[in-house]
Amino acid sequence: MSDRPADERVRDFREVDTGLTPDEAMEEAGRCLQCKKPGCVRGCPVGIDIPAFISEIAAGSFDRAAAIIRKDNILPAVCGRVCPQEVQCEGECILKGKEIPINIGGLERFAADWERIHAPALPETGKPTGKKVAVVGSGPAGLTAAFELKKRGHDVTMYESLHKAGGVLMYGIPSFRLPKEVVQAEIDQLRSMGVKIKLNHLAGNSVTVDELKKFDAVFIGTGAGLPFFMGIPGEQLAGVYSANEFLTRVNLMRADRFPETDTPVKRGSRVVVIGGGNVAMDAARVARRLGARVSLVYRRREEDFPARKAEVAHAKEEGIEFVLCANPVRILGEQCVTGVECIRMQMCDPDQSGRPEPVPVEESTFLIDADMCIEAIGQGPNPLLIRKLPGVEYGRKGNIIVADDGRSSLPGFYAGGDVATGAATVILAMGSAKNAAHAIDRFLRD
Repeated sequence: MSDRPADERVRDFREVDTGLTPDEAMEEAGRCLQCKKPGCVRGCPVGIDIPAFISEIAAGSFDRAAAIIRKDNILPAVCGRVCPQEVQCEGECILKGKEIPINIGGLERFAADWERIHAPALPETGKPTGKKVAVVGSGPAGLTAAFELKKRGHDVTMYESLHKAGGVLMYGIPSFRLPKEVVQAEIDQLRSMGVKIKLNHLAGNSVTVDELKKFDAVFIGTGAGLPFFMGIPGEQLAGVYSANEFLTRVNLMRADRFPETDTPVKRGSRVVVIGGGNVAMDAARVARRLGARVSLVYRRREEDFPARKAEVAHAKEEGIEFVLCANPVRILGEQCVTGVECIRMQMCDPDQSGRPEPVPVEESTFLIDADMCIEAIGQGPNPLLIRKLPGVEYGRKGNIIVADDGRSSLPGFYAGGDVATGAATVILAMGSAKNAAHAIDRFLRD
């Protein structure tokens, strides 16, 4: 897919890549070998029949391709944009070792976009069962669970604490990677299927645990919205943000339009972002679009970035400075941020992840001038609801401990996505939610 020029796109929040044309999609789909034992399907956490939908695109039957995808995935336009296909379906493509793997993500996005524009269609729902299920959280896990349960005929009510549904898809991922109208269209499909979505409802407070227990089953998909901080001096200063807060202000509360909107964000002329994952890249690229010079500080080497290679490449093109093999030790300032003090790191023996362990180099500190600092070093489950569930077992990082089918230790309560697994990808959250929804369906029918 073609990208918009960096010097143009860095001035706005419009989507970076332009997608495939019908001719390009058909040509790309025609490369598929239609393997008898397709590894791509094994690599897909939600089990889409990838060869089947690609075959329909090759034949020009774009609506049928979209229908095949929607049997297993309520968010195809989302997944086609943000899934790490290179390590999942495309990573298992038989062509990977010989030439270039099929652009499965691009084809999924094409089919979903074509359907949304030309021929929107609703998946079929089963005969009503009379069973009522509550879904807490409207991120990728909650949306997937609601879809799978409604498809099987259950009465589904979804609770979302914010004023828009979508969770991390709305507040965490910038529009230049995932346009909000794309997310909203997929959520609207769920509403059209009959899922009730109650906004501004904080489960555990405005919706009590006793009220949740009146449902026949409950799915918890509240994600990982509690940001982690490094615990270094200066984090209390004005101008220090978690990536979660920074992106929420810009994505969901339109702080990029301040003072047109009433939600400000401190607009630094020199911003330091700490971290090396996709969230760090998102925060850095958003700050760049707000007019700042941005330095991204990461304690390892570039080849060790957890972020997708495409996001790293886009950040480079847009002028993000990478400060590698360095780690912040102190944020400077009296009331507001004036700089970030860092120390050089050297790579030593591999750690449990297989990457070299970074170790500080003595007497190697240096200063980066900054008036804003964004920490993007991970997040965990928000305890507002889940700590109010008596009888639920929790892991060391605050996650809900579940069985392989998503069952918690509290009867009738299931969980999936980041609240159970810890922070991961959109598609992995969807896969675990789909698994839990199927278990809920069996539980209700038995």
